[in-house]
Amino acid sequence: MEKYIGKLLDNRYEILEVIGSGGMAVVYKARCHRLNRLVAVKILKDEFSQDADFRNRFHAESQAVAMLSHPNIVSVYDVSKSSETEYIVMELIDGMSLKEYMQKKGSLTWREALHFITQIMKALEHAHSRGIIHRDIKPHNVMVMRDGSVRVTDFGIAHLASKQNTLTQEALGSVHYISPEQAKGGKVDFRTDIYSAGVVLYEMLTGRLPFDGDSPVAVAIQHINSIPLRPREINPEIPEGLEEITLKAMCADINKRYPTATAMLDNLEEFRKDPQISFNYDMDLGTAGFSDNNAKSRTGLLNRGERFFEKKEKFKREEKIRDQSKRAGRVSILAGVAAVLAFILALTYFLWTFFFQDLFVAAPEITVPDLVGKMLDDVINNEKYKDFEIIQGKTQESDVYVEGTILEQVPLYGALVKKGATITVTVSSGSTVISMPDLVGKSWRQAQEDLKSALDGSILYSIETFYMISENETEGNVISTEPESGARLRNGANITVIISRGANITLVEVPDVVGMMQSQAVSALTERGLIVGSVTEVENDEEAGRVVFQSYAPGSEVEKGIVVDIRVSLGPPATPPPTQPPVTAPTETEDPEGSGAGNSVTVTIPLPNGSGPVYVEVWQEDTRIVAETFDKSRGAISVVVTGTGQQWLYTYCDGVKTYTTLVDFDNG
Repeated sequence: MEKYIGKLLDNRYEILEVIGSGGMAVVYKARCHRLNRLVAVKILKDEFSQDADFRNRFHAESQAVAMLSHPNIVSVYDVSKSSETEYIVMELIDGMSLKEYMQKKGSLTWREALHFITQIMKALEHAHSRGIIHRDIKPHNVMVMRDGSVRVTDFGIAHLASKQNTLTQEALGSVHYISPEQAKGGKVDFRTDIYSAGVVLYEMLTGRLPFDGDSPVAVAIQHINSIPLRPREINPEIPEGLEEITLKAMCADINKRYPTATAMLDNLEEFRKDPQISFNYDMDLGTAGFSDNNAKSRTGLLNRGERFFEKKEKFKREEKIRDQSKRAGRVSILAGVAAVLAFILALTYFLWTFFFQDLFVAAPEITVPDLVGKMLDDVINNEKYKDFEIIQGKTQESDVYVEGTILEQVPLYGALVKKGATITVTVSSGSTVISMPDLVGKSWRQAQEDLKSALDGSILYSIETFYMISENETEGNVISTEPESGARLRNGANITVIISRGANITLVEVPDVVGMMQSQAVSALTERGLIVGSVTEVENDEEAGRVVFQSYAPGSEVEKGIVVDIRVSLGPPATPPPTQPPVTAPTETEDPEGSGAGNSVTVTIPLPNGSGPVYVEVWQEDTRIVAETFDKSRGAISVVVTGTGQQWLYTYCDGVKTYTTLVDFDNG
């Protein structure tokens, strides 16, 4: 895959270096030449990129995932096809995986585990609300940022991977977190992610996995037939309530698990408020095994697969003893033959029970396949589905799935029907589509009015603005847009607008100050002609006084005199930070000089998706004007700001910058 380094994909993304690799794809650091920013590009490996059917499914799945927008989910910027392969463009993460974090620290404190699992469940809650199941939740797919927040990655890709992987050595990384229904090849739903999240929480609390073995098959069998040790048996310091949450999420019986991510989040919030709480759940976890005879098996004791291999080793020892014996009579020979036959019978029973039974036992009915998410054209007249009559029923608009994608099916996946049965499918008609207006050459104020006139009331959309030097375009006018004029816009479209800064601007390169002590960072920035803005102290694993964040990327070219915000470590937290007390949001700001000069503008600030409390800070340049806790279900808040000229507004939600906008007080 080194062949991509140095290449320019779609005349836009320059591939710089490899930063990671998985079973299906390789991740590269790349530079977006259009927006002059660093991104991560995930490119399919050659063995998958040559499969047209797989590429089509990859593209459809990735487009659906690109609709996700949440602070705890890695942002997907673009999904594209080149002549050679499919690729996804994502935000470039500055951090490490949760797996690496745990390997570095060993078992975490229960407060750290609570902090991380809450964010993971918020990500799952958002994805599940959009109809997306991750299917491969594990510490390797959770990124820990420098500020302690997490990002869940590989949404949607796991769906495709699950259709490719077998329980081989390559699957060992995922099989430790696999749900019993996945291990048995059964139907999955949102509760599958909840089980895997429970395993992650178990590992964070105890420093060990609930099930382990010499092979993926052995581990998968334990998920089905074994009951894990309670976390408090490993670490008595774990609070009882948190243990109950962990074990309920890990119930082998899917119907005894949390029904939704929201339900688990509710319990986590109750526990956070009162760590002494006990939920009094019935923790008879049971098993998801093939027979009730294994309901009492337990990790540390031999399960069915382990008993078989123990018998095999016992047979070998007995053979050795018989060989050493001087008695070579007919009884010994018959005993050896009997032992061999017993071994063969045991092996046959094991293979039949766990692998081949379903292939040979005749059944009067057949199982309905999973058609949801597939393209109708790919299903109709496909030899794979020759035992069924597939007909199209109604069509339905969808903001997630492209036109022609199957949204629903009757009968449902997994149902037993007679050969030749009819499957009626509901097909996506796509979402409302309108054309992108031509904004190039217009003032930003006029461009906003044109966008509002063309799009408001038709679709939901978001705008991201960038300012660039231009010798050809008047300052304040639009240079270009993404998408371009005439492009088809769907609901949830992301629109990028490039605005001219004029030609007479001095640019300087931003130094890399992350890792420096605060005084060193201030000197480095001022030497380049940059202004040090807000200095925020945050809890971090770095030593106190060391810079852990800068608001502009190192190496980027910015206007001389621009304000650069930094965050400085307070040192590692002894305990999770307490919840910030609510502060009433002001309806208007006071003129700091008492002159009363300035115009008031109402700004609508979006909140993170989902429900539950979020602590919001809004800064007008270097002045904090809002510090309050809101419920995310509000969707947005309105803030009245006062000033003159143009000023930047920065919004932080739970310490993470989520929204930036430039307010023009003179032009409204």
